[in-house]
Amino acid sequence: MRDLLLIFLAALGGALVVGVLGAATLRALRRASILAHICVLVAITVGSVTAGVVVIAKAMFLSQHDLQVVLVTVSAATAVSLAVGWFFGSRLAAAAVWADQARERERQMEKGRRDLVAWVSHDLRTPLAGLRAMAEALEDRVVDDPATVAEYHRRIRAETDRMTRLVDDLFELSRINAGALHLSLSAVPLGDVVSDAVASAAPIAQARRIQVVAAGSDWPVVAASERELSRVVGNLLVNAVRYTPEDGTVRVRAGRDRDRAWLEVADTCGGISEADLPRVFDVAFRGERARTPGAAGDAAVGGLGLAIVRGLVEAHGGQVAVQNISGGCRFVVHLPAA
Repeated sequence: MRDLLLIFLAALGGALVVGVLGAATLRALRRASILAHICVLVAITVGSVTAGVVVIAKAMFLSQHDLQVVLVTVSAATAVSLAVGWFFGSRLAAAAVWADQARERERQMEKGRRDLVAWVSHDLRTPLAGLRAMAEALEDRVVDDPATVAEYHRRIRAETDRMTRLVDDLFELSRINAGALHLSLSAVPLGDVVSDAVASAAPIAQARRIQVVAAGSDWPVVAASERELSRVVGNLLVNAVRYTPEDGTVRVRAGRDRDRAWLEVADTCGGISEADLPRVFDVAFRGERARTPGAAGDAAVGGLGLAIVRGLVEAHGGQVAVQNISGGCRFVVHLPAA
């Protein structure tokens, strides 16, 4: 019994030495990755067992051959333990990183939802207050001359159209985020879509003396849903016109690169702040601090246009990006060519 106690104490001493060194190593690597911590923990466990075995083997005065056999056996077990620890440690580290990223995405989505509710509440409250005031004025006959009554009717209809577009944008964005967007792809001539979008944006552009130029004649044909593609091009054009100062220019170009078609909308807005570039396509981001907003009248929206553009483009299997150019910025859409 006394010999067993001595063996236990000797093995414990060797293991404690390894444990203390391992604890110091973990403290020094406290800012390292999860995988590094797991590998160190496995190494401490295996090292403690190895140290105990070696101490006892030395104390038992084993022959050189027997000592080599013990060390080879322990080395094999050590190699297997470290390999298994590294494999499962890497998987645990990847799972932890994925979980952390998922939590961060959830936090960002929740923040986006709160921002969206705040923006939409503001965008609905203002026109609703105006509509209520004009309706009460008409009802109480505060205004009765035909010109003022006609102006009130025009403004009521304009505000109603604005709120209708906002509700449509919310519905479209909810379809995109819910994965309920089903596209019917066909060969769509990009030139026809751009021509219709330019015609739709013409009243806003003319009111602000902005020239919209659709350059080129060799427009590619893309594999897309015509309705959603029209929404993409229209949103990009309205966004460019809305942020371009008066007497500015908005240029639209397109081309084809192998099996991909590209569409470019460039304006003279003065550029976007580098800090705001990654947020341009976020929900409810308007960029008033980055770009000079103009009085685009009925074109004002709830900051959803570019978020819808990104969702629709990605639903087509494409990409959209923005970059600053001399005197303005450029949005580039890449779509599969038909």
